[in-house]
Amino acid sequence: MKNITLLGATGSIGKSTLSVVDLHPDKFNIFALSANTDWEQMIKLCNKYQPSYAIMVDEQSAEKLSNAITTDTQVLSSIQALDKIVTHQDTDYVMAAIVGAIGMSSALCGAKAGKRIMLANKESLVLAGDIFMKTVKEFNAELIPVDSEHSAIFQCLKSGKSGLNKIQLTASGGPFLHTPISQFKYITPNEACTHPNWSMGRKISVDSATMMNKGLEVIEAHYLFSLTPKQIDVVIHPQSIVHSSVFYKDGSTLSQLGNPDMRTVIAYAMSYPKRMNSGVSELDLTSTASLEFYQPDFEKFTCLKLAFEALNKGGNAMITMNAANEIAVKHFLNHKISFLDIPKIIDQTLSTMKHATLNSLEEVINNDLIAREIAHEIIKQYG
Repeated sequence: MKNITLLGATGSIGKSTLSVVDLHPDKFNIFALSANTDWEQMIKLCNKYQPSYAIMVDEQSAEKLSNAITTDTQVLSSIQALDKIVTHQDTDYVMAAIVGAIGMSSALCGAKAGKRIMLANKESLVLAGDIFMKTVKEFNAELIPVDSEHSAIFQCLKSGKSGLNKIQLTASGGPFLHTPISQFKYITPNEACTHPNWSMGRKISVDSATMMNKGLEVIEAHYLFSLTPKQIDVVIHPQSIVHSSVFYKDGSTLSQLGNPDMRTVIAYAMSYPKRMNSGVSELDLTSTASLEFYQPDFEKFTCLKLAFEALNKGGNAMITMNAANEIAVKHFLNHKISFLDIPKIIDQTLSTMKHATLNSLEEVINNDLIAREIAHEIIKQYG
């Protein structure tokens, strides 16, 4: 029986994780759950799973949960509580599914404690990739990617990296793959959050629509698999059946295929190196009309271009880019800026922020804060 600390329990990854846990009550126990503000949903989860701890990042939400809860679950609050619970001796696996830079600290603390980190938080590697990977190695933690593309590469590379030429991450292209760029200025937040294949939170859905999500995954792949930017390719694949591929120098290509359902990836991370039932139906290629592949349009999806540029530049560029993107997406979702403004704000923030090489977590955090302030000031000009 493995004890799971699930960070981000009320999000899409959290819900899928609990669905897999439900299939294997003899193998997994929910030790701790966390959420940001959705205390009402957390009451339901606490009643069902009886965790030892429930952490609400928002203090007022924690107070509401504490007053309403009827189980023996201990309610905690703050980011520091997340950092502490992932290091608890009774935590075996950490599902790091908090969206955004706010999820980096707890994931890193789990790695320092030598836990199995099932990483669904892209920002942990985008902000502090070198630091994170060194920590995983130093403290003998396990790092299993919880992302359909990186899980696919992880699985394909089980045959080794000898003779590896490149990897290719697939991208659905999001809801605006065939939308003319002339129409981008009219895109609404609700339209951007309507993904054709995946059910995700609003921030990630917007990132998918701008293809920044794929850009973040490119940076993740760089750190996860020790690859140069030239060894990472992106191809548009609207059906989301081929999750990613690896190409070898002898002409061989290995790909991982499956129905677009995150439970497959989650079940693999939980059962690795074995496999277990995820509740996802078997892929039937005869029922798939066609599999399409396109080269990405970097002029149309500028955010993907900016991510490659930031990775090639190195240093603090990726941290600055991520901070500006989080601020820009937040303002777009609040109807303060347009869809087309998102890459513009990121580009301007990158141009304004002084380039530097960062050597400590403190410098990473400070750079993130400064970049957010710069992005806020730039957005004021769009009012």
